[in-house]
Amino acid sequence: MSIRHTDYDALDAVAMADLVARREVHPGDLLDHALERVAALNPRLNAVVNLQEAVARRHIAEGLPAGALRGVPFLLKDLGCEAIEFPCNNGSRLLAVQRYPRDSAIYLKIREAGLVTFGRTTSPEGGIGPASEAAVYGAPTRNPWDLERTPGGSSGGAAAAVGAGIVPAAHGSDGGGSVRIPASCCGLFGFKATRARFPDGPYAGEGWAGMAIDGFLTRSVRDTAVLADACAGADLGAPYWAPPLRASHVDAISRPPPRLRVALCDTTFTGDPIDPEIRDAVHDAARLLESLGHRVEPAGPQADTLGMMQAWTKIVACGTAFAVRRALRGRPLQPDDLEGVARGAVAYAETVSGADYVEALGRIHAYGRELAAFFTEHDILLTATLAELPAKIGRFAHDTEDYVGYRTGPGMVFAYSPFTAAFNASGQPAASVPLAWSRSGLPIGLHLAARFGDDETLMALCAELEAARPWFARRPPLVGRAARDAV
Repeated sequence: MSIRHTDYDALDAVAMADLVARREVHPGDLLDHALERVAALNPRLNAVVNLQEAVARRHIAEGLPAGALRGVPFLLKDLGCEAIEFPCNNGSRLLAVQRYPRDSAIYLKIREAGLVTFGRTTSPEGGIGPASEAAVYGAPTRNPWDLERTPGGSSGGAAAAVGAGIVPAAHGSDGGGSVRIPASCCGLFGFKATRARFPDGPYAGEGWAGMAIDGFLTRSVRDTAVLADACAGADLGAPYWAPPLRASHVDAISRPPPRLRVALCDTTFTGDPIDPEIRDAVHDAARLLESLGHRVEPAGPQADTLGMMQAWTKIVACGTAFAVRRALRGRPLQPDDLEGVARGAVAYAETVSGADYVEALGRIHAYGRELAAFFTEHDILLTATLAELPAKIGRFAHDTEDYVGYRTGPGMVFAYSPFTAAFNASGQPAASVPLAWSRSGLPIGLHLAARFGDDETLMALCAELEAARPWFARRPPLVGRAARDAV
């Protein structure tokens, strides 16, 4: 039995896997639909790269693992998640078409879940920035809700692909909001788990001093819950791992969470105002939480967020410089190897001494302790995900070499996204939930964070909000046109 394009768009990953398990649809048919969507939509979105259709069809023919998402088409971010059969550009001309001698631990778990990976999705060079406009892809990646706007970064291609209905779920990663920012831009659910919930090895001991973690972009909370359960766990020899779950993410969403103490912050953590339309969405989400019986009160963390941001900037620059040095293999850096922001990051890293790096890491850890103290009085912190609507294409282009200005200058990355990096620094679980849309029809993500290790409570709360205000059926106009054209 085959399915129509309209049926494909109405299914999340769990529903697709259920049809495969009942033999009502074949994995090859689902792959056909995904590839047809790529052909129809990717010329406008520029989200999917490094297609490996032959690999995907061979995996289907050889027999897929009997995992929870067997037969569902899937895409990897073009940064990390190293896999022998899926070359990776890392968003960079210098690192283009890298091949790997062994599979990463996170990819092996994705394979074991039964997913049918058939390509990768775009990211900015080195994962730096809230937009996906890397030169290696020839053009910017665009938002399916508005082609003149970015789908976010660094998992921007993943968000565009899921938002446009090419796949129901895709791999991403988050080192400063790189899952949650694109989720907000594209009307999706984006969950950043507690630090070290997923494996990093063997290609990395940790990402950005422990601030980066793998994740997923999905249209339903249950898809993320199933993916998280499938991929959770430390790899062999991991330097540390997350506190064990009480049961599972899927078990957590099977019942409502306890009634929670929710702190409402409608400014940035440094007290700056956010866009009034975004602020109104935060208050609307607070009223929704109150209607569900949660206790909401105004509060915000009294933590050194500016100091954390400065430390974060140093650590990411050093991580970028290390990756570049390893790729150069001793040869001098050439002008065309990197885009401006990455060149600036490498230059800035040269001014950071070993002592400076250790001090920056200490600041990050101190910030985590400051946030942990705040969460002794509150179970959840509610903010916006972004301080404004999704940015226009070009605003966060990588042509400047002023790396520090790009990150922390007026109107730049931290002004646009002042909330998400805090929880990479602290390691706490945090999520962007698509509870609102602007008057112009653009998605607005609301951001929720919980105390370290309490992923299950946060996931359960997100599922409760999804049930109270469903978002799954909200689709970009681009998707409706593509489905009608394909019928």
